[in-house]
Amino acid sequence: MPRMETEQRVVTANGVRQAVRVAGPPDGTPVLLVHGNCSSSLFWEPLIRRLPPTLRVVAPDLRGFGDSATAPVDATRGLRDFADDVAALLDDPTLFPGGADRSGADSNGADTGGGVRPVVVGHSLGGGVAMRLLVDHPHRVGALLLAAPVSPYGFGGTRDLSGTPTTPDFAGTGAGTANRDFVARLAAGDRSTEGPASPREVLRATYVADSASLGVDEELLLDSVLSTAIGEDNYPGTSAESENWPGTVPGKRGVLNALAPTWFRVADELVAVAEKPPVTWVRGDADVIVSDTSLLDLAYLGSLGVLAGWPGAEACPPQPMIGQTRAVLERYAASGGAYREVVLPDCGHSPHVERPGEFVAELLALTDARAG
Repeated sequence: MPRMETEQRVVTANGVRQAVRVAGPPDGTPVLLVHGNCSSSLFWEPLIRRLPPTLRVVAPDLRGFGDSATAPVDATRGLRDFADDVAALLDDPTLFPGGADRSGADSNGADTGGGVRPVVVGHSLGGGVAMRLLVDHPHRVGALLLAAPVSPYGFGGTRDLSGTPTTPDFAGTGAGTANRDFVARLAAGDRSTEGPASPREVLRATYVADSASLGVDEELLLDSVLSTAIGEDNYPGTSAESENWPGTVPGKRGVLNALAPTWFRVADELVAVAEKPPVTWVRGDADVIVSDTSLLDLAYLGSLGVLAGWPGAEACPPQPMIGQTRAVLERYAASGGAYREVVLPDCGHSPHVERPGEFVAELLALTDARAG
């Protein structure tokens, strides 16, 4: 089978200069790939080269990542800044021929059925962007593949399957939770292996379960991680003090705040969406980022004794991220949708990198169903 080759383009959509990787024929089955946090479209390269040339693949760099503009992220909109950028790409006929055919839009521009409807694949933060895209533009999503997605209740700060806040101000979430050494090393473009907070060691230890799975793509994937724009308007964002443990709450600017449950809580909207495309949820059982025992959840770290002052499991339990996503998708199915959960053993946070064969099979099952 011929290998898919990508071409990088630069387009302006939603007023933002966006770098976009494109592969496959213009009339191929459309697939939109949305990358995760501290990443870029480059993180999809190991997957793209395994896809059949019958697909039309479009993979943008989100604002503040890769080669896209470092446009500010308004955290109070949750992940909607990113979703709006991605939605605007669907109307670009140079990326998706036929995408600008919005004959199904009403007088206010709302989607009522026109335009291209790709299979949308979202990884981690990109999974949250994909959920937001479905809620805001349900007629532009043909199917959804969520790869280790953020919980529909955001990242951290919630205690149960209904997303109940642990504290009224969602203490312990947002930009104030970022490892300062890691942020500084990102800004410096550090490629060393010196210390656990070096981007290379973070890539090896948290993005995948077994660093050997990175293989010959390690440098390419590290390039992707290091492409993250650092600052108050991007990664990690701003923070404020809290009287609640651990003393920090989300600010109103930046990426980690946009992921916080203060601003990103899409669960009920997802369940209520009128048109429900099929959803496939792929995750690894050894994921340490999106997990019920996440090493990035301060409540879980507190329970391990890593952070001092943890008020205990009753006051501040770790977020049940996996259970939350499952509960929301079960509600989605009960409301007329359909979903399936695929759990890959001994796999970490990047199923498309670690288990590409199984991941490609799940993606092709959705594209085949869409084409049918």
